[in-house]
Amino acid sequence: MAKKTEIGSGIEEQIARLRALREEARLGGGPRRIEQQHARGKLTARERLDLLLDPGTFTELDPFVTHRCAEFGLANQRYLGDSVVTGYGQIDGRLVFVFSQDFTVFGGSLSEAHAEKVCKIMDLAMKVGAPVVGLNDSGGARIQEGVTSLAGYADIFLRNVMASGVVPQISAILGPCAGGAVYSPAMTDFIAMVKETSYMFVTGPEVVRTVTHEEVSFEDLGGAMVHNSVSGVAHFAANSEPECLHLVRRLLSYVPSNNAEDPPAVPCDDPTDRMDPKLDHLVPAQATKSYDVREVIRRIVDHGDFLEVHEHWAESIVVGFARLAGRPVGVVAQQPAVLAGVLDINASTKGARFVRFCDCFNVPLVTLVDVPGFLPGVGQEHGGIIRHGAKLLYAYCEATVPKVTVILRKAYGGAYDVMSSKHIRGDINLAWPTAEIAVMGPEGAVNIIFRDTIADAADPEAERKRLVAEYVERFANPYVAAGRGYIDDVIEPHETRPRLVTALAMLRSKRDTNPPKKHGNLPL
Repeated sequence: MAKKTEIGSGIEEQIARLRALREEARLGGGPRRIEQQHARGKLTARERLDLLLDPGTFTELDPFVTHRCAEFGLANQRYLGDSVVTGYGQIDGRLVFVFSQDFTVFGGSLSEAHAEKVCKIMDLAMKVGAPVVGLNDSGGARIQEGVTSLAGYADIFLRNVMASGVVPQISAILGPCAGGAVYSPAMTDFIAMVKETSYMFVTGPEVVRTVTHEEVSFEDLGGAMVHNSVSGVAHFAANSEPECLHLVRRLLSYVPSNNAEDPPAVPCDDPTDRMDPKLDHLVPAQATKSYDVREVIRRIVDHGDFLEVHEHWAESIVVGFARLAGRPVGVVAQQPAVLAGVLDINASTKGARFVRFCDCFNVPLVTLVDVPGFLPGVGQEHGGIIRHGAKLLYAYCEATVPKVTVILRKAYGGAYDVMSSKHIRGDINLAWPTAEIAVMGPEGAVNIIFRDTIADAADPEAERKRLVAEYVERFANPYVAAGRGYIDDVIEPHETRPRLVTALAMLRSKRDTNPPKKHGNLPL
């Protein structure tokens, strides 16, 4: 009996020790540093995971890992779990892998051990086919570890590339992300930032001041709105960390867990045959008048629910996720309210990136077209509008997911071809009666074609107006294209939703392939 009591006592001691170590790991850098984190208006690594994941679903991996550096006084500064919390859990009942950098431990800096923990969950995500969500809050490489820290970043970068197009990767920037650390989020599918508390840059304000003599703040150099509206690096800007984490949850609801699955469908109580008479009058017949295409999108999709991506950047094109009959779709649409919906360098890049993501993960594409063409100008030409415009063309040509296009109004020049036309494997191409499909607008076409006729007329202005009216009657309508089969049908605006629903239902079993190759050479 004494022997059993002794064994039992030993087990109890070991369990007590385990519990104490787990509690130590949960404290990260300790109460004082947790208070400092809160004082900055930021949550801790574990508090963020509690908000991101379904309650009670997080399973932590490697809570007892510590760094191995004995240099520069670090031998006596070891924290269980080091500077990152890793593991897996669920979002809306679906498996996800997560890492959350812990700023309370060495400023969240990346060590060899930190990198190995991140690589482990990324490897597991690839094996089982589940998304990876990274919560970034780090001062960068751990300087004391030297090249082993740099090697750790490279190990993560490689996995970002290998996972690209296989499982969704989402980055939330919830604090600093600087130096080489920025390239991991940059290679993920989406980046969300928090206003005022997060920033990204390759070189900080002090280095910029030294090298270029420019004075700039952290926020103005790499804050959330800078990257959402100027650089286009980030896709979403949230007002708070809870809002940011909720946004990540919402984003994941539109995408499958991996590239072999279909996007998650949900029950839909918005009638699939619903027609909206207001669509008949929403788009002005005059090609020069503007409107907000978001209103068109909201009247077509389920319950008007639309998650816009890159809302503040390249605003002449609108991209984002919605549902039709409960099934996710990616929406790409011109925005006539901004630069008349023209395609410029940034709009082309924005559209191409989104189209390629949807194609990676089996999300059907709905394209709403009202495009006057590509933006003219020396700045655009010298900036490479040809190369950047080709990105969008390449993306649509390459995409094999179901593609349904509706021409709302203008579709001029090469931009008509680019915007998921029938000629680049658009599956179903519809048009409203207001659609104008031509090489260019009536005014420009007449000025070129009938230059001599107008010049020789007794009343040049009257002759020009007559010829413009004749051109409009002949070409500024969808029926020439429909007569050639380039447009499958001309529909009334109010019936757009049911026509999209039936087209996508018909295309659900679509199979299309590209020629065998290692990979194409996208015009980067």
